[in-house]
Amino acid sequence: MKILIIDDEDVLQDVLTSILVKEGYDVLNAGTGEEGLEILEKEEVDLVLLDLMLPGINGQEVLKRIRAEDPEQVVVVITAYSSIEGAIDAMREGAFHYIPKPFKNEEVLLTIRQGLERRRLASENRELRAQLRQRYAFDNILGKSKPMTKVFELIQLAAPAKSNILILGDSGTGKELVAKAIHHHSRRAGGPFVTVNSGSMPADLLESNLFGHVKGAFTGAVSSKKGLFEVANGGSIFFDEIGNIPPDTQSKLLRVIQEKEFMRLGGVETLKADVRIIAATNIDLENAVQESIFREDLFYRLNVITIELPTLRKRPEDIPLLARHFLSHYAEENDKPIENISPSAMELLMDYAWPGNVRELENVIERAVVLSTSEELDVDLLPPMIQQPDSSQMPTATLPSNGMAFKDAISAYERQLIIKALQATGGVQKRAAELLRVKPTTLHEMMKRLEISVDRVAT
Repeated sequence: MKILIIDDEDVLQDVLTSILVKEGYDVLNAGTGEEGLEILEKEEVDLVLLDLMLPGINGQEVLKRIRAEDPEQVVVVITAYSSIEGAIDAMREGAFHYIPKPFKNEEVLLTIRQGLERRRLASENRELRAQLRQRYAFDNILGKSKPMTKVFELIQLAAPAKSNILILGDSGTGKELVAKAIHHHSRRAGGPFVTVNSGSMPADLLESNLFGHVKGAFTGAVSSKKGLFEVANGGSIFFDEIGNIPPDTQSKLLRVIQEKEFMRLGGVETLKADVRIIAATNIDLENAVQESIFREDLFYRLNVITIELPTLRKRPEDIPLLARHFLSHYAEENDKPIENISPSAMELLMDYAWPGNVRELENVIERAVVLSTSEELDVDLLPPMIQQPDSSQMPTATLPSNGMAFKDAISAYERQLIIKALQATGGVQKRAAELLRVKPTTLHEMMKRLEISVDRVAT
């Protein structure tokens, strides 16, 4: 750690330098404010020890200039007992602390350690914010196609606003990544980002998770618990697949949006909800409103700003960009020396329909990288449905001259569709159910009836 001492007393300079060098600090010295400011222009300093009584530019002015140039610079002022009031003024100007003369060595070292700890935490905080901005930067939601350019423009316009946002798109198009990008480029970036998996919870459990509950609210509620709205206070709450929320929960959610308040289950205290709602769905909400499945008033409350994500097959020019990005990521993660995708393999990737969208492409590239033993990803590492695109097309019905059992034909067709969905999602049944627009429990029963094994079809 590097410490700059700005003091015009040679004796004090010598004493402080001796103390700090013994503690392992690197010390720089300046006899005037002007000299100290010159050093700060050339050197990166972790802490400044500043005497308020200086010839030329006084300590207060030096402090103002330091803070104007670097608001995070830690400055500890040194002052005589008779000038304590000046030290307090210095702290109002942003000084970390003050040390009165005469001082004790341990007092100086303790104050410096505390100041350097503050500097370290501020630096870590700044680096973390930079990492978050980089992770969710718009250019990391990859795409150079016209549809994605429009999406980027919408994100950039919508992020700073206070309005609720509705993200539309098929499964696997990257709705949650867009939601995170919006949050981390908004005024709420310093607050929490909380995800609600709306479609995977029973109604009573969903409400308990959203609003929390008090002790004794229901059987098993042995203690009070905060809900996700409380956890997300000051930040954003992301509802994934909001179209699946039950009607009763929809009405309570509407009240939170309108009144910005709610109550825990079983509670009587009204709590404030300072949150921005970002919702996503892969179903047609307008159609759900017409069928009385989704509340019309809630739909209009959510549908203030709409961002529609294109399917991967509608932006084929982005496939090479995404494929190379995933290749680089998983090659590094798995310590594999793979650098290229062969032209023939890339051609097959471009020709495939990608029913699972970007998520499916990522899964395919990850699988290929894991199985690869060479420096190039080639055709043999791609799944069968991509290697043989003709076989992945929807079959046409044919009727043999001697007839056939209709039930058997339907079962064979069901079996083929389920196998393709499982292959496209790497055997993840929940994702396969999303592709087939059925409930996971329904898909499980169909697989059981048709004797389909995940282990056999997903490899």
